[in-house]
Amino acid sequence: MPALTRFKPTKTHPFTGCDVPWLLENKARLRADHRFLIWTPFEGVGATWTYSEFAKDVARVAAGLVARGVKSGDPVVIHMGNCPEFLLSWFACSWMGAVAVTTNTRSTAGELAYFIEYSRAVAVITQPALLDAALSGAAGSPIVRFIVCTNTDLGATPTVTAPAEVIRFEDIASTAPVMAAVRSDSLSPNSIQFTSGTTARPKGVVWTHANALWGAKMGASLLDLSPDDVTLIFLPLYHTNALSYSMLSTLWSGGTIVLQPRFSASRYWGTVIEHGCTWTSSIPFMIMALAEQPMPGAHKLRFWGLGASDIGIAKKFWNLPTLGWFGMTETITLCIMAEHRLPNRQMAMGVPVAGYEIRILRDDGSEVDFGESGWLKIRGLRGVSLFLEYLHNPEATDAAFDDEDWFDTGDLVTPFEDGHIRFDNRGKDMLRVGAENVSAAEVERIIGAVAGVREVAVVGKPHKMLDEVPVAFVIAFAPDAGLSERVLTACRTNLADFKVPAEIIIVDEFPRVTLEKVDKKVLRQRLLQS
Repeated sequence: MPALTRFKPTKTHPFTGCDVPWLLENKARLRADHRFLIWTPFEGVGATWTYSEFAKDVARVAAGLVARGVKSGDPVVIHMGNCPEFLLSWFACSWMGAVAVTTNTRSTAGELAYFIEYSRAVAVITQPALLDAALSGAAGSPIVRFIVCTNTDLGATPTVTAPAEVIRFEDIASTAPVMAAVRSDSLSPNSIQFTSGTTARPKGVVWTHANALWGAKMGASLLDLSPDDVTLIFLPLYHTNALSYSMLSTLWSGGTIVLQPRFSASRYWGTVIEHGCTWTSSIPFMIMALAEQPMPGAHKLRFWGLGASDIGIAKKFWNLPTLGWFGMTETITLCIMAEHRLPNRQMAMGVPVAGYEIRILRDDGSEVDFGESGWLKIRGLRGVSLFLEYLHNPEATDAAFDDEDWFDTGDLVTPFEDGHIRFDNRGKDMLRVGAENVSAAEVERIIGAVAGVREVAVVGKPHKMLDEVPVAFVIAFAPDAGLSERVLTACRTNLADFKVPAEIIIVDEFPRVTLEKVDKKVLRQRLLQS
């Protein structure tokens, strides 16, 4: 892979001379017989790897890729859900110097073709259920040399049969001897994740080896993880949340990962109790789903990592603290986080993390006052605490940073005198009602506090006089004839009139995207068709 960036970090930084294999090798030596990975599929047979066993299997997969022509610097697409093969493939790429390109499993064949072509991938590793999309996506690429497919669908028996030209993952892993790790420069590309592409084609966020190590070390420190911690992972590994906050942080701490294919409310507490899990990275959808499950017995959970601190429902139902945080693919790990074991402002994300500078600005570039919402800007060390660049897109990279190297998150937040920062809104999620700006998140906070509301999403509906008006989609905990009127009453009491939703639409479920976030594009399309 050619040199990618105009920006050159300093030679001396926290991970000079280190790469991802360095970390795995050291943990395999120091924690050889400790369990690193416990695989708990919903169907099929589970499995366990110690640190030393996992490192050996990574080296075998790496050797299998090399035997089939993958070279140092080559991009390899990993298109699969949560399973051991995902982690073995990701680390195998690092082990032999390739670049892991992780892609959203909900991508269409056309989107996957874009990822393959844009990253210039030489191979694709996938699972049976996604094989058709992988074959179609790779069909137009002259440089894809082969496709690898796992034997199961995240543990389940597949319903499709791979054609003869597709290589079985088991053959990649078993036909090659253990190979020594290829040493990579700490500032060379390690992996690529694609942004969601809400307003344009998705951009490839390039991480270096130093980026991955920064995420591992900082995550373990911020989360106060020890070798005795057990992390339950069910969020998708192709996303920074699970890959960095959970997996890499646990690796650095020398702890144990319990891996599930996806979130399951009915299985959650049983898994937590059986394996002694001590924390999970969580999402609001998960908490709402668990509220409908039987109360658990004794467990070892210490906290849930979430977007906001001290969420009332978590305290009320399970007496568990939630630690607020904020991070992005571009920041590698958490750049704002609540203080573990110390008081935190309720519903705030936390305070700035050491290693990142934070600015919160008005539209005119001046700094906001405490209690005032503004645009969040972040500065760090490119290639270490911030991503290296957007793949093959210097224009987008330049546009993301100002002349002083401040990264524009595109998010609105509010700082407070106690140092805490509250998330307000995605910039793209602002509504323009007449001459007024309306934060969807502000309206959602008011509606979310109404008794009987399980979840809410506010979007704009086109209006010929006002440009757009807010509309609230609401999921109720139970059938409730008076819910819409209570929601409107709460909005009229607490919000300016132009912020009050023009409609309240009760629905049974929301369309979802990565991390079970509500797909507001689909909701907006529904309004256009009504």
